[in-house]
Amino acid sequence: MRVVIADDAVLLREGLVRLLTERGHEVVAAVGDGDALVGAVVAHRPDVSIVDVRMPPSHTDEGLRAAVEARRLVPRTPILVLSQYVEVSYADDLLATTGGGGGGVGYLLKDRVADIDDFLDSLARVASGGTVLDAEVVGQLLVRRRRDDPLRELTPREREVLALMAEGHSNTAIARALVVTDGAVEKHVRNIFTKLGLPPDTAQHRRVLAVLAYLRG
Repeated sequence: MRVVIADDAVLLREGLVRLLTERGHEVVAAVGDGDALVGAVVAHRPDVSIVDVRMPPSHTDEGLRAAVEARRLVPRTPILVLSQYVEVSYADDLLATTGGGGGGVGYLLKDRVADIDDFLDSLARVASGGTVLDAEVVGQLLVRRRRDDPLRELTPREREVLALMAEGHSNTAIARALVVTDGAVEKHVRNIFTKLGLPPDTAQHRRVLAVLAYLRG
């Protein structure tokens, strides 16, 4: 993969550069602020960008705002956000950019990225158009759930399946996590699509739409 990295922490940025390079990926740009991120995405059209939420000058939401701007200028450009904190409103903003079948997005907490292979797998899933969210991010987004939640028709097991889908797991991985068969998971997924009114001929990926409905409903 061709990767852009945006993080003002030099040690982390250089560590990511070394890790990705050693695994055979090409880091086309490694920058330390939001403006440079936007410029790098426009110039290089990377397969995926790794972005820190908080960057100079105010260290609040510059990274995320730059990521949203990059996706506006280069539609469907995949973005994986790495954050020290769960910024719920920022996660909502990032998810909003996936409307219309936009490219992959991810939101992971830095201190929970302990397994290198898991991190690289998440990066690859985002690059291929998937949605990967940290379980803590999912949990805090759900706290904001409205009373008129359209997902109230889902059974507890269907909610479990959809939560694992939101974390980016495949049907096979979900089956292992819940100790059920692949067929059982496929049935739950079909029921979820039906209850959310996502027809087979939808122009967008039903799995992504289901996750978005779960997180933003």
